[in-house]
Order: sequence, then structure tokens, then C-alpha cells
Amino acid sequence: MIKVRDLPENSPVRAIYPGSFDPITLGHLDIIERGSKLFDAVVVAVLCNPSKKPLFPVSQRMEQIRICTQHIPNIEIDSFDGLTVEYARLQGATALLRGLRVLSDFEKELQMAHTNKTLMDEIETVFLATSNQYSFLSSSVVKEVAQFGGAIDHLVPENVAHNIYQCYNKTPPGAVSSTMSSLTTTNRKL
Repeated sequence: MIKVRDLPENSPVRAIYPGSFDPITLGHLDIIERGSKLFDAVVVAVLCNPSKKPLFPVSQRMEQIRICTQHIPNIEIDSFDGLTVEYARLQGATALLRGLRVLSDFEKELQMAHTNKTLMDEIETVFLATSNQYSFLSSSVVKEVAQFGGAIDHLVPENVAHNIYQCYNKTPPGAVSSTMSSLTTTNRKL
């Protein structure tokens, strides 16, 4: 069994960015892009949580992440279940990457970091403060706005917005006015 401490000194520094990513938001993407500059490799790890009812299956979430992170060369996408620190150990990671939006996030994340440290001392948790423009953003907010027909294009990557609109069987808010405008122009010509 490989322990993180047994890795050679010149090994790439790997971090795990775990989450449900249901759906991935621009806030998540911000943390991924910034984390990729700090670590040699970042594994975006989609958590399989059987107690939650996700909007998208794990395979679709992984594909959504793959599409919107194509421009980042040192990103890997994977899924896991069980303890995050155990998954990190198996991946040869030395850090867990976590984003912080508000003070309440800090309390929860700090508790989780301390718990993880008791489980596996050699894995550190690295916190990145979310960029200001995403400090309010969560997957739950995105789903709620979309469910009631609101625009989400400014909250999630384009491919994800398309999937969400399809899931809720909604037309993107801007598309309705474009369609109506086209119909009006066509009717005038007739």
C-alpha cells in the first residue's frame, strides 16, 4: 500500500477537488482554474452520494466538467464514493482543494478539514476564497432559478446551461424573445 509520504520527492503535487458538481457552476470553474495554477495536477472528483437525488447522473456531470475544462491541461475528471481522504490517498494526492464563499462555508469546511486531518494526517486542505462575482453562487441556487424559468447562462458554463434547460424542459429566457421577434418579422413579410 502506497502512502503519500512514500512518494519520491520530485513527484508532481496532486490535489483533489471533490464535490457533487450537480451542476458545476462558474464558481466551481473559477476554483478549478485557479487551483490548476497552484498544483501540478488537479483531479476534479465527482462524489457519488446515494442519499441525494441529483439532477444529473454522475457520468453526465463528469462529461459536463470535461467539456468546460478542456482549456486546462492539468485537470483530470473522475468519480468516487466513500471517504475523500481515502480517495486522495489512492490518487497519490497531498491536498484537498476547497472553495469558500461565505463565513458559514468556512465553519463547515474547517470542521471537515480537521476531521480529514484526524483520518489522514499527511493530506492537507487548501482553501481558496471564491472570486467576488461568484460569492453568492451555488448549485442549489442555479437549480432553483432554472426550475422557475429564470436565466442561468451567467451562472454556469454554456454546455451545462443547455443541459439544465433541457432537464427542466424550459426554453432559455432570451430564446423566447428571439423566436417571437423572428415570427413577427416573418408575419410582416407575409
